[in-house]
Amino acid sequence: MGDVLLALSIPVLVFGGGIYAACDCWWRRRHPAPPSPYTHRAARLAEQDMLLLAEEIVDDAYAALAPLYDPPAAPPSTRAAARPTVLSPRPDATPDRAPSPPAAARKP
Repeated sequence: MGDVLLALSIPVLVFGGGIYAACDCWWRRRHPAPPSPYTHRAARLAEQDMLLLAEEIVDDAYAALAPLYDPPAAPPSTRAAARPTVLSPRPDATPDRAPSPPAAARKP
């Protein structure tokens, strides 16, 4: 008799668990819980932390790569004075004359 009761108790427990799950599901559909303010606040705090971390990464990268974006330094004035000036072979490029006007187009 003990073996029969043990064998029948397993299906009864499974059936009872199914009825409990169905009733619990029905109850939660009829009475939904209000949204928790803690989850929204936690999401906002996580977003702020992520933005601060991203800002730090960008600032560190800019600080590390800033020399690549700086304009080149101007050459010292002593080197510029030591270079000889090159005169252009074109006569319209001399500083005392104005450039010549463009030639008129010919009609065929």
